[in-house]
Amino acid sequence: MFISVYVYLKVGVGVGMGVKTITISIEAYEALLRLKRPGESFSDVILRLAKKRSLLDLAGVWKDVDGEELDRVLKEIREAWLKWDTRIE
Repeated sequence: MFISVYVYLKVGVGVGMGVKTITISIEAYEALLRLKRPGESFSDVILRLAKKRSLLDLAGVWKDVDGEELDRVLKEIREAWLKWDTRIE
């Protein structure tokens, strides 16, 4: 089953918004809905997800995390890697 979604595209600086209709699956719509932040349009979600990213975008994201929380997160990551690291012989 599919759903039609209106996508608003900027057609030029200061010109206003154009409208384009696309068809996506219900599953894709629900995934976008889960990722949608308060006050964000579906166009905003799509543009945020499609944006090219750099590792430099992550610089400083851990600066406010205290040492205890960091230790807990790193422990969970190590445990996940150990579970994932199964070898096929």
